[in-house]
Amino acid sequence: MRIPYNAPMALGSTFIELTEDVVAAILLTIKEGWDLAVVSADVHSRAGEVPMTERLRDGMRASLRVKDHPWGKVLMILPGTESRSSPSVLMPDGRTDIPIVSMNVFLRTQEHDPHAILECKRISGGDTHLCREYVVEGMDRFRGGKYGANHAAGFMVGYVISGTSAEAVIGLNSYLNRSAREAEYLHAEATAPVTSWYSIHPRTTPSSPIRLCHSFLSVAA
Repeated sequence: MRIPYNAPMALGSTFIELTEDVVAAILLTIKEGWDLAVVSADVHSRAGEVPMTERLRDGMRASLRVKDHPWGKVLMILPGTESRSSPSVLMPDGRTDIPIVSMNVFLRTQEHDPHAILECKRISGGDTHLCREYVVEGMDRFRGGKYGANHAAGFMVGYVISGTSAEAVIGLNSYLNRSAREAEYLHAEATAPVTSWYSIHPRTTPSSPIRLCHSFLSVAA
């Protein structure tokens, strides 16, 4: 699960790089946060993305407080905020679902903006509309630079409202296949500490590809 470190300059500065242990910490925090969030009565298959994301954020914060992980005091889970896709954009042109700051990355780079961004979507492998939304309104926001324009990696969370995570991946890859984007298929991540997938996408502006890490979270019926 290596994040590309030799990327060219982006927006006048080097890409924000996440080491393998930071990526693993984020994926574990998502999983542990969801274990706490999913027991809430307002987290169910008919719930919208916003309330489920707020519960996930609360769960991730609680996980960092109560778990004795070495990253518990260096990761910060921020509120969803308006964001600018580049320094040249004066008015915010996006809103990030769950931004994350790593104090270790901040000390190394002095970068004040979030160091990782989680984009959250409802998903079901059998629902072609949700599969399209996950790609077009989620993955493509990283691909187009709306989110993570100066990041080497981004994160997607899929709330699986029916079926399984494996079926969600099949549905997404089928959509990518119909769009002639086979090179952007989701693949199982063999070395991650929790079950996850990854995909690699060319950006629409001249720069290196971005790698997305995908976590699919089961929602109670």
